[in-house]
Amino acid sequence: MKTGAYNLLDLVNDKDTVLADAEIPTGKISQIRLVLGDNNYLITNEGERINLTTPSAQQSGLKLNIHQPVIGGIINKLTLDFDVAKSIVKAGNSGKYILKPVIRAVLEAVGGNIKGGVLPDSVQTAVLAIQGQDTIASTYSLNGGYVIRGIPAGAYNLHFIPTDTNFLPAVKIAVPVVLGQITTVDTVRLQLK
Repeated sequence: MKTGAYNLLDLVNDKDTVLADAEIPTGKISQIRLVLGDNNYLITNEGERINLTTPSAQQSGLKLNIHQPVIGGIINKLTLDFDVAKSIVKAGNSGKYILKPVIRAVLEAVGGNIKGGVLPDSVQTAVLAIQGQDTIASTYSLNGGYVIRGIPAGAYNLHFIPTDTNFLPAVKIAVPVVLGQITTVDTVRLQLK
């Protein structure tokens, strides 16, 4: 988890920041909890700094309901959309302000994955996912296995280029990638020259 202080008004118009990066197994995300620090404030148009209190979010954390399925091994992005206008509330006539965060959580898969194998597994092989003339993503096999994660949906030609020049390159044509899914490709057997 990434800790720090964030100016929420800087995180608008498709600007964001990564708060956490983790592998999540297949299942369902029900809730997440954000623990807020105690240095929350707003600055008025006149430049006055007003401290914000956050009644329970500093101790037990702010609970966000997600209730969405997750497919393990797929890159997912959970966007937390903070509604500033609804989240800062004047506390009666006291002149104080309370931070009562209103956050919309959006979970979405980022592309799809391609995985497969290359034999002999002792030959490290570059695997390139190509559309038209463009290499969209690439990786190397490790012990014969490879995974290319988070590429856009579509059809890809996979080019297998062995590091051992005694073997010929290979190609798999029109491998389909579907958003939020893992496409398993038949094992490629490299041929000697």
